[in-house]
Amino acid sequence: MPVTTLLRSASISVDDYRCDARPGDAPFVEQHSDFAVSYVRKGSFGLASRGRRFELVTGSILVGHPGDEYLCSHEHHGGGDECLAFHLAPEAIDALGLRNELFRVGALPPLPELMVLGELAQAAAEQRSELGLDELGLCFAARFARLVSGREHAGSDGGARDRRRAVEAALWIDEHAHEPVDLERSAGAVELSPYHFLRLFSRALGVTPHQYLLRSRLRRAARLLAEEERSITDVALDAGFADLSNFVRTFSRAAGVSPRRFRQAARGDRKILQDRIASAP
Repeated sequence: MPVTTLLRSASISVDDYRCDARPGDAPFVEQHSDFAVSYVRKGSFGLASRGRRFELVTGSILVGHPGDEYLCSHEHHGGGDECLAFHLAPEAIDALGLRNELFRVGALPPLPELMVLGELAQAAAEQRSELGLDELGLCFAARFARLVSGREHAGSDGGARDRRRAVEAALWIDEHAHEPVDLERSAGAVELSPYHFLRLFSRALGVTPHQYLLRSRLRRAARLLAEEERSITDVALDAGFADLSNFVRTFSRAAGVSPRRFRQAARGDRKILQDRIASAP
């Protein structure tokens, strides 16, 4: 797997992973060497970790604890996933006041509070933001810890065929998120009844189709805010939101700041990061 190290310091390192595995490739056991949270920015893959099975799609989080073994597979889809991984030294874990056991959850479904920060980090990785990757990595880890405290994603449920259909549907939703999408249209894309599709998708991926649609739109909006000068209204419409006030309210709830303030953060205003790190458990 091609890996590019974007940053390495005593407290945190950031790697760009681009997996080119295909469905016919045999998976193999790997081992986490450090504490890590990896943002899946593109594609999808299966994960087996600590006796549980997960299906990761764009926006999901792969979580690593030193010494834990895991296995990634691509039997349901074409491969080609990409991750932005933040590796934290034990000193950083202590400094942030994080508990080691938080990093044993294996994976998390797409969460809006992490997706918007993941897109901001990706903008920094591509030098489209004046923020530092080390700052964003610590911010991402702190937000992850706050969200995962008291909750645990139990892993994917259902058979291999159901998981494959759920992943295919998630890829379709992500591709069409800027368009009008409802439950019936999403279900039709994978040739299922709306009721069966809703139950299958939620069991396999840990979020409902509508939640995933909304988070795909938030992820696109965060990317547009970080890289372009277009108006907030245009960003909302291009991301798939029909109503500006709903977009502002939804984005602000996910990011903790307004779209305008988020854009300022992407331009180098570090207050958003200071607030996020300060709110770690």
